[in-house]
Amino acid sequence: MTEQPTFFSGTAAQQPLAARLRPRTLDEIVGQRRLLGDGKVLRRMVENDAVSSMIFWGPPGVGKTTLANVIANVTKSKFIDFSAVTSGIKEIRAVMQEADHNRAYGQRTILFIDEIHRFNKAQQDAFLPYVEKGAIILIGATTENPSFEVNGALLSRCKVFVLEALSEDEIVELLERALRSPKGFGDMNVRIDPDVLRLVATFSNGDARTALSTLEMAVLNGDQEPDGSVVVSRETVEQCTSRKSLLYDKSGEEHYNLISALHKSMRNSDADASLYWLARMLEAGEDPLYIARRVVRFASEDVGMADTRALQLAIAAYQGCHYIGPPECDVILAEAVVFMALAPKSNALYVGYGAAKKDALTMLSEPVPLHIRNGVTSLMREVGYGAGYQYAHDLPDKIADMRCLPDSLLGKQYYRPTTEGFERNYGERYRQILEWKEAAARRSKEKGVDRGAEPPKE
Repeated sequence: MTEQPTFFSGTAAQQPLAARLRPRTLDEIVGQRRLLGDGKVLRRMVENDAVSSMIFWGPPGVGKTTLANVIANVTKSKFIDFSAVTSGIKEIRAVMQEADHNRAYGQRTILFIDEIHRFNKAQQDAFLPYVEKGAIILIGATTENPSFEVNGALLSRCKVFVLEALSEDEIVELLERALRSPKGFGDMNVRIDPDVLRLVATFSNGDARTALSTLEMAVLNGDQEPDGSVVVSRETVEQCTSRKSLLYDKSGEEHYNLISALHKSMRNSDADASLYWLARMLEAGEDPLYIARRVVRFASEDVGMADTRALQLAIAAYQGCHYIGPPECDVILAEAVVFMALAPKSNALYVGYGAAKKDALTMLSEPVPLHIRNGVTSLMREVGYGAGYQYAHDLPDKIADMRCLPDSLLGKQYYRPTTEGFERNYGERYRQILEWKEAAARRSKEKGVDRGAEPPKE
């Protein structure tokens, strides 16, 4: 009996799928069209062999190392892969001396440093003289904000390129290529439905390396058919990812159904339902920053002045999610949605701005009253700009008897505070200001004073 060749035969099994499919040219790279599309800045730099030191900033699995390798390959430079985790000053100096030696013989060196943010200040400073004299082209990769993690002197000599997480469509394109390519599963008859392939893309959350590793695991655990084909089912993928799809599609109707459920549960002060819908979204692979953005909106739309801490907490939650990332940021969002659910509610800002917006769009030609215009030139002052303006800080009550709305909108009230939470206090202050202005208007009328008329022409 002849032994049939398997996927593990030969050298193909020696490397993971992601390594075997690593692109060799710019055209083979999936994603980053904003930087690598035809005529885009980074593509022009590479094609014109005008590469300078740069920093790639982006989340894991977006192709930072791959892009550095392609640049070295296309520009025919010596490529040195340097680890910020295992290397110290001694190793840095040895590599720099080698690069200096190569430069003397006309050989350029691209030094790629993964996780450059892990280097301390002294280690980063060691690269400076070699970058300045052109002995090396430094390409650093980091998942952290380089403004905070890379020394200013070194950062000023590098162009920063922001690499974005791949979209689901781009991940699907990458997976389809893996199924077709001889370097991937092109020699195997792998059968996988498009919706199952998209499930892998959804799970990867924009990380190409995760997507390829998941596909590889799913294929290796697929069902072997009598005809030699391999069938990858939804159940296989769910077992490999240790999670269900939860009837969730980030680009479909259920995406909007679930975010709507979360928003309305918080609005209805239901902390338990809010936590449930949050968990449904996060465990299905939703981007935590998307949820955090919606919570920020909720803080002003549905809590507003009833508790002004809501917006502060929502912004802090967004920053926390950005800083930590999934899955650890789940409890940060849990704190935020429970706070929103339990906070007193007011939509006065939402309603008030809507009314103001309607008037603004239908009354765009209303002129700004002259007395609250800024008279920055003598001509402006001569025609009345700023004439009659009263500086509120100089007045006893810190309020001026001065109209600020156009004539056609005098007396218009957009903000109508509720009595919920802290808005009760703001509402009382708002009522006091209105009463003061009404009294001042009566006094001005009795004296025959126009509170906003144009000054008489001389």
